[in-house]
Amino acid sequence: MLGQVADADAVITVLRTRVDAELLDAAPGLRLVANCAVGYDNVDVDAATARGIAVTNTPGVLTDATADFAFALLMAAARRVVEGDALVRGGGWQGWEIDQLLGAPIAGATLGIVGMGRIGQAVARRAAGFSMNVLYSSPRDVEAAPPGARRVELSELLGQSNFVSLHCPLVPKTRHIIDAGALASMKPGAILINTARGLCVDERALVAALRSGHLGGAALDVFEREPDVERGLQECSRVVLAPHAGSATTTTRARMVEICLEAVRDVAAGRRPATLVNPSVAPALRGAAPKEGTP
Repeated sequence: MLGQVADADAVITVLRTRVDAELLDAAPGLRLVANCAVGYDNVDVDAATARGIAVTNTPGVLTDATADFAFALLMAAARRVVEGDALVRGGGWQGWEIDQLLGAPIAGATLGIVGMGRIGQAVARRAAGFSMNVLYSSPRDVEAAPPGARRVELSELLGQSNFVSLHCPLVPKTRHIIDAGALASMKPGAILINTARGLCVDERALVAALRSGHLGGAALDVFEREPDVERGLQECSRVVLAPHAGSATTTTRARMVEICLEAVRDVAAGRRPATLVNPSVAPALRGAAPKEGTP
C-alpha cells in the first residue's frame, strides 16, 4: 500500500485499510482519502487534517440496508434460525417436538438501542412493526427518534431490554462500552446484537456471559480483530456470526462506491465534497488549481 500511494492524488479506502501518518507521509501529493464506509475510525483524521488532506465517508446511503440486517440478526438469534438450519442440514432432525429450539418472543418485547443516529432510528422504525417497546441511549434527546422511543441511561437500558442493539460510532468513549460490567447488568436471557464496530464489545467478556447462561444469545456482524473471531464465539451455538455484511446489497455497495468517486471528482476540480468529515481543509481545496484533464 505504501508503494502504491506514492504518486496518488486520491485514495479510496475500505475499513480494513489503516490510514495513518506513515501512509499519509508516503503520499506527498495526496489530497483526498475517500473512505468507503460511514465510519472512519480506520483513518487518522487529525493527521490528514494537519496535512491539508480531505477525508470523506459515505453516510446515509447504507442506513436501510444495515437496519434491515440488524433486524434480521435479531430475529435469527431470537428464533434460533441458524441452529435450526444446521439441525436440518446435518440430518439430525427427527420431526416436530414441542420443546425443540424454543426461542425468545419478539412481538411486545423491549428493544434497547445504543446510539440513535440514522441507523438506530431506522431500526426503531422496524421495531414498531413488531409492537416492540423501544428504549435508547444517547447523549441527548433525539428529535428524529420514532414516536414512543424513550431515552434512558445506558444502565437502565441494559437492565430492562430483552434485546440490545448497538448503533454507536467507535470513539474512545464507546470502546468496550459493552464490557463485563455492562453484560452482567443486562437482563437475564437478553440477546446482544452488534452491527456497529467490533471494538464496542469486549468479546472475551461476551463469551463468558454466554457460557454462564446469563445471556440468551448474541448476533454479531463485526468483531474486535476482524477477520479473526474469538474462538469461544465460534463454539457457542446461540451466537449468529456474519462477515460484516450489514450494507451488503448490490444497490447500497454500488452507491457507496459512486459517492467515493464523486468525492474524487470534486477534489480534483477544487470543489468541496458533499461528505467531507474534516471541513477545516475546505478552503485549501477551493484554492487548489484543477489538474489538466480534470472532468
